[in-house]
Amino acid sequence: MNKGMTKAKTSITLSVPLLVQIDKLIGEHASRSAYIEKVLSNHLRDEAHQTAYQRDLRILNESADYFNREMEEVLRYQAPVTFESEE
Repeated sequence: MNKGMTKAKTSITLSVPLLVQIDKLIGEHASRSAYIEKVLSNHLRDEAHQTAYQRDLRILNESADYFNREMEEVLRYQAPVTFESEE
């Protein structure tokens, strides 16, 4: 996160076992808020990447038949390739 970014105070309710796990991860001198902000920021970034990946995959899949037909046409014009054995 940007150091100079404006912050807003909010209140969330978490289970005690979850808070215990967070406290174990961050240690006694770290901030729960900073940790939770970092985790949420990473999650939102990952979600955005996954959304973009799914969009790109959909576009490729929608175009696959067209590109496969184009490739088959190109291959029809390719000269035959033969390999001679070195034996």
